[in-house]
Amino acid sequence: MWIPTEHEKYGVVIASFRGTVPYGLSLEIGDTVQILEKCDGWYRGFALKNPNVKGIFPSSYVHLKNACVKNKGQFEMVIPTEDSVITEMTSTLRDWGTMWKQLYVRNEGDLFHRLWHIMNEILDLRRQVLVGHLTHDRMKDVKRHITARLDWGNEQLGLDLVPRKEYAMVDPEDVSVTELYRLMEHRHRKKDTPVQASSHHLFVQMKSLMCSNLGEELEVIFSLYDSKENRPISERFFLRLNRNGLPKAPDKPERHCSLFLDLGSSELRKDIYITVHIIRIGRMGAGEKKNACSVQYRRPFGCAVLSIADLLTGETKDDLVLKVYMCNTESEWNQIHENIIKKLNARYNLTGSNAGLAVSLQLLHGDIEQIRREYSSVFSHGVSITRKLGFSNIIMPGEMRNDLYVTIERGEFEKGGKSVARNVEVTMFVIDSGGQTLKDFISFGSGEPPASEYHSFVLYHNNSPRWSELLKLPIPVDKFRGAHIRFEFRHCSTKEKGEKKLFGFSFVPLMQEDGRTLPDGTHELIVHKCEENTNLQDTTRYLKLPFSKGIFLGNNNQTMKATKESFWITSFLCSTKLTQNGDMLDLLKWRTHPDKITGCLSKLKEIDGSEIVKFLQDTLDTLFGILDENSQKYGSKVFDSLVHIINLLQDSKFHHFKPVMDTYIESHFAGALAYRDLIKVLKWYVDRITEAERQEHIQEVLKAQEYIFKYIVQSRRLFSLATGGQNEEEFRCCIQELLMSVRFFLSQESKGSGALSQSQAVFLSSFPAVYSELLKLFDVREVANLVQDTLGSLPTIMHVDDSLQAIKLQCIGKTVESQLYTNPDSRYILLPVVLHHLHIHLQEQKDLIMCARILSNVFCLIKKNSSEKSVLEEIDVIVASLLDILLRTILEITSRPQPSSSTMRLQFQDVTGEFVACLLSLLRQMTDRHYQQLLDSFNTKEELRDFLLQIFTVFRILIRPEMFPKDWTVMRLVANNVIITTVLYLSDALRKNFLNENFDYKIWDSYFYLAVIFINQLCLQLEMFTPSKKKKVLEKYGDMRVTMGCEIFSMWQNLGEHKLHFIPALIGPFLEVTLIPQPDLRNVMIPIFHDMMDWEQRRSGNFKQVEAKLIDKLDSLMSEGKGDETYRELFNSILLKKIERETWRESGVSLIATVTRLMERLLDYRDCMKMGEVDGKKIGCTVSLLNFYKTELNKEEMYIRYIHKLYDLHLKAQNFTEAAYTLLLYDELLEWSDRPLREFLTYPMQTEWQRKEHLHLTIIQNFDRGKCWENGIILCRKIAEQYESYYDYRNLSKMRMMEASLYDKIMDQQRLEPEFFRVGFYGKKFPFFLRNKEFVCRGHDYERLEAFQQRMLNEFPHAIAMQHANQPDETIFQAEAQYLQIYAVTPIPESQEVLQREGVPDNIKSFYKVNHIWKFRYDRPFHKGTKDKENEFKSLWVERTSLYLVQSLPGISRWFEVEKREVVEMSPLENAIEVLENKNQQLKTLISQCQTRQMQNINPLTMCLNGVIDAAVNGGVSRYQEAFFIKEYILSHPEDGEKIARLRELMLEQAQILEFGLAVHEKFVPQDMRPLHKKLVDQFFVMKSSLGIQEFSACIQASPVHFPNGSPRVCRSSAPTSMSPDGTRVIPRRSPLSYPAVNRYSSSSLSSQASAEVSNITGQSESSDEVFNMQPSPSTSSLSSTHSASPNVTSSAPSSARASPLLSDKHKHSRENACLSPRERPCSAIYPTPVEPSQRMLLNHIGDGALPRSDPNLSAPEKAVNPTPSSWSLDSGKEAKNITDSGKLISPPVPPRPTQTASPARHQTSVSPSPAGRSPLKGSAQSFTPSPVEYHSPGLTSSSPVLSGSYSSGISSLSRCSTSETSGFENQVNEQSVSVSSFGGPGVPEDPSCKESKTPPPYSVYERTLRRPVPLPHSLSIPVTSEPPALPPKPLATRPGPLENGTRRTEPGARPRPLPRKVSQL
Repeated sequence: MWIPTEHEKYGVVIASFRGTVPYGLSLEIGDTVQILEKCDGWYRGFALKNPNVKGIFPSSYVHLKNACVKNKGQFEMVIPTEDSVITEMTSTLRDWGTMWKQLYVRNEGDLFHRLWHIMNEILDLRRQVLVGHLTHDRMKDVKRHITARLDWGNEQLGLDLVPRKEYAMVDPEDVSVTELYRLMEHRHRKKDTPVQASSHHLFVQMKSLMCSNLGEELEVIFSLYDSKENRPISERFFLRLNRNGLPKAPDKPERHCSLFLDLGSSELRKDIYITVHIIRIGRMGAGEKKNACSVQYRRPFGCAVLSIADLLTGETKDDLVLKVYMCNTESEWNQIHENIIKKLNARYNLTGSNAGLAVSLQLLHGDIEQIRREYSSVFSHGVSITRKLGFSNIIMPGEMRNDLYVTIERGEFEKGGKSVARNVEVTMFVIDSGGQTLKDFISFGSGEPPASEYHSFVLYHNNSPRWSELLKLPIPVDKFRGAHIRFEFRHCSTKEKGEKKLFGFSFVPLMQEDGRTLPDGTHELIVHKCEENTNLQDTTRYLKLPFSKGIFLGNNNQTMKATKESFWITSFLCSTKLTQNGDMLDLLKWRTHPDKITGCLSKLKEIDGSEIVKFLQDTLDTLFGILDENSQKYGSKVFDSLVHIINLLQDSKFHHFKPVMDTYIESHFAGALAYRDLIKVLKWYVDRITEAERQEHIQEVLKAQEYIFKYIVQSRRLFSLATGGQNEEEFRCCIQELLMSVRFFLSQESKGSGALSQSQAVFLSSFPAVYSELLKLFDVREVANLVQDTLGSLPTIMHVDDSLQAIKLQCIGKTVESQLYTNPDSRYILLPVVLHHLHIHLQEQKDLIMCARILSNVFCLIKKNSSEKSVLEEIDVIVASLLDILLRTILEITSRPQPSSSTMRLQFQDVTGEFVACLLSLLRQMTDRHYQQLLDSFNTKEELRDFLLQIFTVFRILIRPEMFPKDWTVMRLVANNVIITTVLYLSDALRKNFLNENFDYKIWDSYFYLAVIFINQLCLQLEMFTPSKKKKVLEKYGDMRVTMGCEIFSMWQNLGEHKLHFIPALIGPFLEVTLIPQPDLRNVMIPIFHDMMDWEQRRSGNFKQVEAKLIDKLDSLMSEGKGDETYRELFNSILLKKIERETWRESGVSLIATVTRLMERLLDYRDCMKMGEVDGKKIGCTVSLLNFYKTELNKEEMYIRYIHKLYDLHLKAQNFTEAAYTLLLYDELLEWSDRPLREFLTYPMQTEWQRKEHLHLTIIQNFDRGKCWENGIILCRKIAEQYESYYDYRNLSKMRMMEASLYDKIMDQQRLEPEFFRVGFYGKKFPFFLRNKEFVCRGHDYERLEAFQQRMLNEFPHAIAMQHANQPDETIFQAEAQYLQIYAVTPIPESQEVLQREGVPDNIKSFYKVNHIWKFRYDRPFHKGTKDKENEFKSLWVERTSLYLVQSLPGISRWFEVEKREVVEMSPLENAIEVLENKNQQLKTLISQCQTRQMQNINPLTMCLNGVIDAAVNGGVSRYQEAFFIKEYILSHPEDGEKIARLRELMLEQAQILEFGLAVHEKFVPQDMRPLHKKLVDQFFVMKSSLGIQEFSACIQASPVHFPNGSPRVCRSSAPTSMSPDGTRVIPRRSPLSYPAVNRYSSSSLSSQASAEVSNITGQSESSDEVFNMQPSPSTSSLSSTHSASPNVTSSAPSSARASPLLSDKHKHSRENACLSPRERPCSAIYPTPVEPSQRMLLNHIGDGALPRSDPNLSAPEKAVNPTPSSWSLDSGKEAKNITDSGKLISPPVPPRPTQTASPARHQTSVSPSPAGRSPLKGSAQSFTPSPVEYHSPGLTSSSPVLSGSYSSGISSLSRCSTSETSGFENQVNEQSVSVSSFGGPGVPEDPSCKESKTPPPYSVYERTLRRPVPLPHSLSIPVTSEPPALPPKPLATRPGPLENGTRRTEPGARPRPLPRKVSQL
């Protein structure tokens, strides 16, 4: 049976449990669980990480821990009773664990490893705490370390700042808000502003002296030197080096390491130097021989200096090498360091270029204890301590020092009868009173143990030596009296003996008989002469002698011998026990000289403070002894002396002696009667304040009042103890009278000088310190009343003296911080006076920092939820007095501009934060009663209104993100909790007072605005929190957003008809609230939109305003990342449900649908924009959204915004053409007017004309960069017209020059033609704007099908590529996946005018082939019916699909959606006709290229001839004969008669071309290929016989135009005509299967136009061999080619198929070198774009057969060799359709002006061709336009016996042998004015690598033209290759066109599409 647990409530899982039993709870090791019930070794409960899932688990798997339970029962909460630091550590480490792994994922390795170390360290510390064996101090230290590391980790991970009190987390509910703020601010300051250390220490480690001329031992002396004051400021660090320059005692670090202590911050400046003096120990001369002298002398060696400022830049300076300067002139040795500092070091030599002193220097910061902790290794190894000279800045009590510093300065000596000066050495001894030498009391410096004697260094031959050596004599106090120092002077001989001869001595006593020590300063000592053997051990013999030339030390009575020799020393005593001051000694010995008491007391103020504090207790005893002796006589003097000593302790230097005085008062003071005199004198001074002229002394007295009162109180207590409490009333009266005097003087206003106000200020500064003393004697209430009366007497006039006002406030502040105020009884008495002064200052906005601090302290004492009556009453008083002024203060300080300086800004933020904390604290303390009283206190509604507006405004300020630092989430949550509680109270007042007839829009608007920004706060978005943090927040506060949302809904419902005031203003804010991903909040708030629609419908009959506002706000909010798919569905479902029964349901549904669709697009847009790189998805999504705004919403501003977003995307992706088209959309909205336009986006305020001009120039620039120069030219013309109309000729000139430059670029620069791809996006997983739609995409330069497919798959990594080109079925459409179907399509140019015009360079035509394209096409071959294995051509059909786009390409995007698709089928016969036409055209092109020597290699022609002839012999064309010329076919297809005739005609024409080709081949074939040529000739005759052709003579005679000299040539002066003998006009035959060829991009042709172009451009002669200067033929793949019109087999074939991977090695050279594909060939002056539309239209791409459509002219081996399919069109007949009805040629300028309408072909629907009127003899003549060659190549004659063709008409066909077919053609030239060539396509793209080529590369149509492709399955098919060049057409035997024979097709209804965009209209 399951029993609820009593004690087992909380535990930690110690082994993982899988929960495999029924109702089992899966647990992991380390999880914490809360236990609800138990039963037989099992527990039931839940893991705290997932409290919603409950289950059972074994009790043995859980370790129980102590915990306390809150809210026992269903909603009980368990809190572990372990140390709060442990609890925090556990939860923090869990949070860190997750984030730590994320650091690894994000590759933040550094932080990852640092955090790992910190986590391990915390775990170790946690174990120490849990073990519980730590001492109290150690536990404190461990917790400090733990919290420091927790805070560091939280800061690094961006987690919240944790408020702590004594290392434990603080619950915000347990402290007041002001205290919480202070804790947070303290942690924040600690984190942000490290405390600057006030003391610094210099660590010095000597490494070595690097010098070449060593060999003697050295002494190195470090010290710190102040160059400003020219004195050392530290003792010396002394160390010895051996002969190698290394420390002599390396094993003793204290001998070569030292720490210079107590450098103040003021001493870290550049004029403080580290000086190093080096003394050598050795011979007198450095270069003397070793045996010259055996005595060792100390001799000067060198010096080095370093500014301490150089160490401030870095922490450590390892092995810093200091330059050592050697002293050349020994007399200057004492000032060598000064000269080096002054840069006068030129006079000194360096010890060597590489020489120097290697030292390690480091500055350490902090007090010495901190340094010991942080650098324990330094101290543990040993380091000598080097002090500053004298006392440190702060003298600590108990510090024992007795150091005498002696500096051996200089001497003046006589020669002593010698010819040269002496070498003087000074020896110093310290002799005690008994005449014995004191051992080891001479210190050369730290690092060296003290010695008993000192030897100075010797200066060579110098009678006035200057040593300046500093020594320290640490002589004990007991040995000081009677001791003296003796200096002995010896001459050091340089002779061999090296003896030292004594010649004199000096001495100086250390203390005088009266107890005074040797005064500080320089002393000139007498040098007493003596002999070498003089015995100085007997001190009595010389101590009676005079020792100084000065008039001091009582030697005035001694007769001083006249001597010229002197010796100078400087002494300085640093002692805490001895004094040099006689006045001090006289005071302390006052009893021996009672008559001197008055003088001694007067002189006390002149004595140095350090002397007084040294003898503080003795001095105080003396003063109170004198007071007891005669208080009447000395009372005032003693009082003044006491005041002087008390104020002396206020000095920072002696501040630490205050505890000494406190101890004295408590323990040693014995003046029981002193209080009377002290009160009396104090009152006398206070009474004199108002009258006294000079108040300095009085102010000194007032400054000392704290300690005076301490003495008074202690004296009174001693008296009471001694007398049993006598005279108590008298004492009280004295104090009352004293305070009355004080109140009187405080109440006086300062007049004139302001001295009185200064005295008042001094009193107020120290008065609060008296409270604690008074409390020792009086009751709390008594003291409180005394203080209240005293403070209440202050004048309240604010303008009197600002400084006094500040002091008053400080006094109030100290009062609040005092012990007196903490008592509730006294607090209630003092509170009114405190609030009174605060109110005055806040009203004046003065001293806000102090006011904030006082208020914070006031609220810190009022604990939250204190229900004590006193607290509630205090709150009453504070609310009445301060709430209003507090609100105004916050409004005032937050509206001020923030100060610029960082310090001031910090103060500003502190003040604001403290006031805010005070307000929050007050509001949190207020109960229902307080709120009710507050609201009742307003007399009028206006006052209430003002208050509510004010508090709502303040709340909005509090919610601002910048109010608190970003990691102060704890503080923000507390603030929000207070705000929402207050708002709930105040909303009731709003409802009661400001509805119906009292409705006030402003206050309601303020309320709603506050509520909205409250809900939108970042710190309340729980979804962003970690699970543990979210759980804590919900447990403590709940979801405050939902609470506020419900309140909004409730208040909205109360508005009634007043709701109309807030429509549409509140739509945006409410929409923002509903976008928050909180289901409950959304459910509450979304229905408000229905209410708004309803009320708007009532008011205006529609809800356009609601719709407009919703749409505007949705865009901006969703672009900020708000909203999701769930919201879209919820919005849709809730509102649709709400409006079901409304009368306006239909319009409501429409609005909801519109908004929902907009959300779909915005969500797609946002998701796309998250991607890094710009891709098609981003651009497509932007286009979709842009169009939605324009077409469906008609939001111009949003439309323009997205135009510019799209423009930026295009620029980023370098889609310059698309960028230009995009900007044109905005340009179209503007007019050339002077209407002013506002500033918008990046545009300044300007006129419409100026903006349009700017746009035009930007667009032209982008068209230029996108090589779309034709469009740029038209814009140049437009803007030039504007300049011209304004007579702005300067800009007009520039524009014309720009236009000219664009023309130049068209002619000179190459352009690559892009390929086009059809992409289908199928499946529900695609974004809305792509889903189940097909698009045509314009590829990038050089981008082929495989690259494009890969790019698309990269953009959609989850997509599946479909391997067929069939339309997908419904299952694919509805699949929960992404399917991509991609294949290449062929563009069909809309306008053929420029393309058909002869004489237009291909550079120009290339533009029109791939621009403004609406229609695309691809072909798919298939077999219909039974497939004949012997002859597959019988059943090979082609499915031709035409795609029509919604917009032309290029445009504002690289892809546009397909609007319509049409599918037609081509029969096998039509297919065969097209194949032959293509092959004939290819042959003509190759033959012409060979003739004009464009081919450096004849192989392409050879292979092509071989392919056709050999295929024909081995089956080839005969397959067509078998399929279509048999009787069965002709009878079963009577309608195909004309087509069969056309096929027969093409076969004959092919034979004629082959014969001519063989003739040309024979002329150019190399010798090694002659056998092949012979074979071809033989096979050709076999082929002719198979076709039944014996002779071509009839055909030859029928041709009036022949190839003179073996090459065709066209007359330039007249149009060639062709007439039959009977005068009948010969009509060129045309296949009846004729389809529009608007999409047809044919390859290059052999038209005479091309010949003339190249001839003119290259400057070639007009010889017969050069007339046909043919252009290379474009040849591209089937699915990726922009020119291909052959059947497109599939989308999946790799474009590498173009490279013919199956070619044999022998052909690869021609493939790679001679047979460049048109993508690889240059399109330049030498190789203009190879397109000849005339042949292209009628012959339409004679060339490669499409795969799987086979070419019977290919032999089987060739099929195997080259499986690459052709890309030639199967619809050649149709291309004649696109001729204007007028029959006239439309000739636009180049670039074309925008006058042309849409091509009829764009609107034509594919229909079955009419078979009528297609007889070879009956059709009317085909219109044609003569090529330019006809006018440039006169004299063309018909002499070729082999081949004839119509070069002018562009029609190539084999003439029949009837003369009737070749007559009557010439007269029709002018009539046939419509050029078929107008249907040609654009040229091929250029290869930049070939652009500069001066000679054409070897070129031939490679072997793919010679194969017979084999049909492949759709999934494996290969893209069709590009087209070959076409041969020139015959001049005769033109075929009838589709428009001339009465069989013109009717055009089914044109497509309902707007006219194609012309550049001029953009």
